[in-house]
Amino acid sequence: MVQTSAAFFFFFYLYVYKEDKQEIHFSYNRLRDEVEQFGTALDVLGIRGEHVALISHTSAKVTVAYLGTVNSTGVIVPIDREVSPEQIVNFINRAECKAVVYEPELNGVLTAAADKMPGVRFYIPMKGEDSVDSSLPANPQVLPWDDMLALGKQALDNHNNNYYLGVLDQEKLCAIIFTSGTTGTAKGVMLCMKNLVAAAWASCKIVPYDSKTRIVSVLPQHHTYEMTCTHLAVINLGASVYINDSLKYVQRNIQNYKPNALVLVPLFLETFYKKIWENIRKKGIEKKVRTAMKLSNILLKLGIDLRRKLFKEILDAFGGEVQTIICGGAPISPQILRDLYSFGIVVFEGYGITECSPLVSCNPYTREPKFGSVGVAVEACRVRIDKDPADEYGEIVVKGDNVMLGYYKDEENTKKAFTHDMKNFDNNYWFRTGDIGYIDDDGYIYITGRKKNVIILSNGKNVFPEELEEHLSHSDIIAESIIVGRKQDNGETAITALIHPNYDLLEGKSDAEVEAAVREAVNQINRTLPSFKHMTEVEIMKDEFEKTTTKKIKRFLYEKK
Repeated sequence: MVQTSAAFFFFFYLYVYKEDKQEIHFSYNRLRDEVEQFGTALDVLGIRGEHVALISHTSAKVTVAYLGTVNSTGVIVPIDREVSPEQIVNFINRAECKAVVYEPELNGVLTAAADKMPGVRFYIPMKGEDSVDSSLPANPQVLPWDDMLALGKQALDNHNNNYYLGVLDQEKLCAIIFTSGTTGTAKGVMLCMKNLVAAAWASCKIVPYDSKTRIVSVLPQHHTYEMTCTHLAVINLGASVYINDSLKYVQRNIQNYKPNALVLVPLFLETFYKKIWENIRKKGIEKKVRTAMKLSNILLKLGIDLRRKLFKEILDAFGGEVQTIICGGAPISPQILRDLYSFGIVVFEGYGITECSPLVSCNPYTREPKFGSVGVAVEACRVRIDKDPADEYGEIVVKGDNVMLGYYKDEENTKKAFTHDMKNFDNNYWFRTGDIGYIDDDGYIYITGRKKNVIILSNGKNVFPEELEEHLSHSDIIAESIIVGRKQDNGETAITALIHPNYDLLEGKSDAEVEAAVREAVNQINRTLPSFKHMTEVEIMKDEFEKTTTKKIKRFLYEKK
């Protein structure tokens, strides 16, 4: 028998994943069949067109429930499975869900709180049995996943065609996405089919992917970035996805399944990058590698590309076949992008926000990337900077088919999110991103910080934490950092660096020695900055910062002492 590589099987399926230690190959035909069955089952249950909550780790079932709900005129409500049960209940009630689909880890958790969710009529566990108190006034029912699909299949076999006959309005609400998902004040972003299609299609067009593209999915699927720019885009391309089964096994799975593309957030990229250089230094070949990088860059300018030969061992850490990575969700050091480019991996840094479905811009594959820029506006939208003529930077505002309908049942915040502009382009509303930046003469967008994060000093100077955090990220002994403004007894605001050290590189050192080393690293950076940007205070964080499921630091937890 001829042995066939995992990548070969990968190519012929939409999804490859492990379930009960068995490798499953999930075809496009199976997706079509199960989406039709799920959507038809909603009709049989009398909840076609209603709101359906979806709580699970990334899986093929998530895609089936998502498309089955939306394509049967319903509204899908993906919820971060990492939030507390109390917050899940809050989101389900706020979104007025009539059914909830959930992963096995939540069996017994949601049904135990059924009395707090009187609007939910059906609980649909993805696996395993579950039960609910039948004496509740709302009398909700439990319908396991397999039974749900069987119900839909039986109805289809009996010529129930309502799933196909439903009229889909491209501009009607089809998804409610709760921002952040970490507090009860999270806003429900309303998206329609036109929004999602515009963003997914734009993501396909701005990167060089096709039906031969193989991606390992590592980000949570409830997040619009992953759902739109990976899953919906992949389906549009006819490409393939390996679903990572655990964050512990990300690198192993990448090496085993040999993707040729990845979609990541900066934290993953930074972790891979630091491990690459740690391994290089352990082998004592840093000087040799840097010389090879310089030589390779010179040859590239002459049209000679030897990167995959020169840096084969480094590229093997990514499975050996990764050529491109889409990265967005937070700032990333341009130095990381330059080094990876020298090794043979092009990172298409992009920018998005949930309210824009979420894609706004990306470095296009048709041009040389501008490291440090989040690229040009994608075809789905227009972007401009809203600022006073005297200001260097301004707020990034967006208008286009990717921009949300508004916040669910929140007219006040919806009004605040848009501006009515009488001077530029036309008299329509533009979405305020809350991000600050500028656009260069070539149309490339640069983000300098978040409007809500800016530190305003007593002298009127504005300091953007993201800029200083980027400087700190270059230090090997600093694993993570955030910059905040701390009010002092004299009324002044001190720029304070909260730093989680790289304890692996500082092994054997006392707490005092660790702090001294970190302070020296900060002082070295301060010497390169204007005095008003100096980080005058340092706080050592022994534990990693708490993060969202998309690996963004929950900054609000650390802004106040």
